[in-house]
Amino acid sequence: MVNSLMRMKFSAYVLFMLLWATFVYDPLAHWVWGHNGWLGAKMTSLDFAGGTVVHMSSGWSAMTLAIILGRRKRSAGGEEMRPHNLPLTVIGTALLWFGWFGFNAGSAVKAAVPMHASTWPSAAAAFTATHIATGTAAFTWMCLDWLFYKKPTALGFCSGAVAGLVAITPACGFVNPVGALWIGILVSCICFAAIRIKNVLKADDALDVFGVHGIGGTVGAILTGVFATKEINDMRMGKPMGLIDGNPGQVINNLTGAAIAWGLAIVGTWIILKICDAVTGVRADEEAEIEGLDLSMHGEEGYNFEA
Repeated sequence: MVNSLMRMKFSAYVLFMLLWATFVYDPLAHWVWGHNGWLGAKMTSLDFAGGTVVHMSSGWSAMTLAIILGRRKRSAGGEEMRPHNLPLTVIGTALLWFGWFGFNAGSAVKAAVPMHASTWPSAAAAFTATHIATGTAAFTWMCLDWLFYKKPTALGFCSGAVAGLVAITPACGFVNPVGALWIGILVSCICFAAIRIKNVLKADDALDVFGVHGIGGTVGAILTGVFATKEINDMRMGKPMGLIDGNPGQVINNLTGAAIAWGLAIVGTWIILKICDAVTGVRADEEAEIEGLDLSMHGEEGYNFEA
């Protein structure tokens, strides 16, 4: 929910993070990954490394928060705000890409031989799928920039990479390399379209958290149900895993899990924001926002050109 920092009081932000982590993230994590969790264990909504738990919940919460807070003063007239430092954006994307291998492959808990000779070791499968989906998504987004805006951009490449990381997160321990490739292509196309729609509607989601994480996580969850295969993860002991294995019901299970995550994120965010508003107030005043919250609330600037 970093997109709120440009217009939300810091005291409210800290309180919001504490309450959101406790009452939205923690229950969702238990439902999906916990022992006998009703989404993961009982309803078998597949989420290997956190697409539902992390990305959908934060993305849909971010959009709810952005809508309730309203637009930034500087963006009210339609001013476009690009990243202030593209090299740092590229460096950050590289760090994310590398770190995500620990996030996804590490969710296998151990680098072990598979239970069945016909399947991959889960950590290796997750690592491979993560790399393929991310590279494919980054290239696809860059091509979409080239097609629609006539120029391939580094920012588009980075946006696609993050979208690919988000979408492969729930699927990485269940899909083969071909499934990962299709997830990378599809998530970039869908998230690219979502951000274009957001710009038309003038929704002020500063970092496109909803377009990349909310929509990307949802796409990843649905496509996990499509491409999950016992070739990679035979947790059902020879029974079909996803749609390509002959189990279309898995798409319904994952879509249901996604809808539950949306509902908890939206309703939970609205309630928590009401509590924060009652305790601290949530929106910074206009003067502080125009001056910049780094200076008005923290007494420092990101760049000191007078030094």
